[in-house]
Amino acid sequence: MKRVFKVAIVALCMLFVGNFAKAQSKMGYLNFDEIVRLMPEFKTAQTAVEAYQKQFVDQLTAMNTEYTAKGREYQASQATMTDAVRTAKQTELADINKRMQDYQTTAQQSVEAKTNELLKPITDKVKEAVTAVAKEKGYNYVYNSAQTQFIVQPDADDIEPAVKLKLALK
Repeated sequence: MKRVFKVAIVALCMLFVGNFAKAQSKMGYLNFDEIVRLMPEFKTAQTAVEAYQKQFVDQLTAMNTEYTAKGREYQASQATMTDAVRTAKQTELADINKRMQDYQTTAQQSVEAKTNELLKPITDKVKEAVTAVAKEKGYNYVYNSAQTQFIVQPDADDIEPAVKLKLALK
């Protein structure tokens, strides 16, 4: 009786292991960034980001103009300045330069935050479509071919056309 029980357990294990080995992961790929760029909302978001960025560029241009003018003024009259005035002018130029650098860093962070804010609804919509297509077609894994470069990779299917169809893109 114990022997029959052991044989039955071994047979069940072999059956489960066999089925587990047959269950392969289905993989697909797409260029996520390209699909995001094809979304109609992307052009609107891009235009808004460019307008937002232009405000910072205009301010930096004005600061650079001020810095250049004061630099020329300093160079032109440097020979006739006293040491105290020369030091004050050098400090003023260094201060303007530091303000420009700080402003540029802040501007880059602000533009990046605005870009993320405007693109999030678009990327979320594309992610939902990718998830839906993956579920419909039985994909376990979908990778972004724009960000991933595999040297060796298992066979996978391009699901980009199906996602474009789901989002009504051409």
